[in-house]
Amino acid sequence: MLRRKARRVQGADHAVADPLDAAQERRVRAVLALGGVPQTDLMDGVQQVRLRLLERAASGREAPRDVSAWAAVVASNLAMDWHRAKRRQERLGERLASLRQTDLPSGEDTSLLSLAVARGLDELPDAQRQVIVLRFYADLPVRGIAEELGIPEGTVKSRLHTAVRALRARLHEDEVV
Repeated sequence: MLRRKARRVQGADHAVADPLDAAQERRVRAVLALGGVPQTDLMDGVQQVRLRLLERAASGREAPRDVSAWAAVVASNLAMDWHRAKRRQERLGERLASLRQTDLPSGEDTSLLSLAVARGLDELPDAQRQVIVLRFYADLPVRGIAEELGIPEGTVKSRLHTAVRALRARLHEDEVV
């Protein structure tokens, strides 16, 4: 049986054993680096793996049989998430750049649009308004919304689709867009 020297992480009230030993941390860093995560973000990735392991223990679930393998899989998933977020940011940047090239609405037009969107949000059912606000104003991913609300991702997507369609119809009806 392998013995781990548990390093201590000082918390506000008490010390907690570090869930990753030095070898596991090196493996996580390597998986993240090989997954394309930049050097500057590696420590954040290691901390995310550590946090997920601590959250797992705090929720009462038993520790993974092979912490090293589990940590490597989580690190690999984090690397994929990093690339998805990077692509999403690039697409957003492209969309914003294309918007800058078009004529910008005047202050009055922007105010009318804001009022119409606010009215449209008020008319939505609570569940639809909630997912719209969490997705587009709080910038939470669909998965995060589903986890926070305790509902399936498909339900979140369905509510978003229905709400966006209703808002779009409202804006066309009011001749704002």
